Amino acid sequence: MPVASPPSAPLKPLAKCTRANVLGVGVHALDLPLAVEHLGTSVLEGRKGYVCVTGVHGVMEARRDAEFRRILDRALLVVPDGMPTVWVGRLQGHRQMRRVFGPDLMLELCRRSVSEGFTHFLYGGRPGVAEDLRSNLSRLAPGIRIVGMFTPPFRPLVPQEQTELEDAMGKLRPDIVWVGLNTPKQERFMAENIDRLACKVMIGVGAAFDFHTGRLKDSPDWVKEAGLQWLHRLRQEPSRLWKRYLTNNPSFLLQIALQLTGLRAYKLNQERRLEPATHDAGD
Repeated sequence: MPVASPPSAPLKPLAKCTRANVLGVGVHALDLPLAVEHLGTSVLEGRKGYVCVTGVHGVMEARRDAEFRRILDRALLVVPDGMPTVWVGRLQGHRQMRRVFGPDLMLELCRRSVSEGFTHFLYGGRPGVAEDLRSNLSRLAPGIRIVGMFTPPFRPLVPQEQTELEDAMGKLRPDIVWVGLNTPKQERFMAENIDRLACKVMIGVGAAFDFHTGRLKDSPDWVKEAGLQWLHRLRQEPSRLWKRYLTNNPSFLLQIALQLTGLRAYKLNQERRLEPATHDAGD
């Protein structure tokens, strides 16, 4: 039986959050408790936006694709999902920066949401995954309100499916939509739909659906702290991930060395901080 979380303190007013420069991608310099605090306050204040959980893979996708980089720039939050992004931030003076692992963010925010009465919608996963995830989250966060689920096909939604999704969201109006696709697919989906769907915050957590349903095994803490979780993932999904890691990891190391030594400059686009939204989530 899971241990119930202690009563949470009242949410604080939303503060500004600076960003680390990781190859020109702005990654917010925060830790898990602060990320949960920001998102809880954003929901309560009616802010509308999406959250990108970004590690080396996301950074390198942004280096190759200018439009994807703009998607990250427009995010409400870009949280550091991998230790390399954290190490770069700390070297830039962001000593408070810690890893915000997608499955951890999902579980902690779900637990925090119970006392606030937030509602959730699950989007993603293979057939049956969302149902298992709802069951497990109900056990891990007793009292959680999951109001709906949608398992998308492995292709873009056709107009009829898009309309059905929008109609369902319009009736349910969830506070938080958890998007469990892959990068960059989930970030593109959120950017395209944040103003079309009747929700407040969308959070792309990638493989968190599979972690919380036992389809993927989490790695020991020391593996995470050493920045070696990618090896643990590779052992579980070699056919899907080998090319990603073979391509991204060496390129990231080379380019980050150039940035940190000052041999090459990577400029941030217009810095997006956590400032008041220009429109209300209920519009």
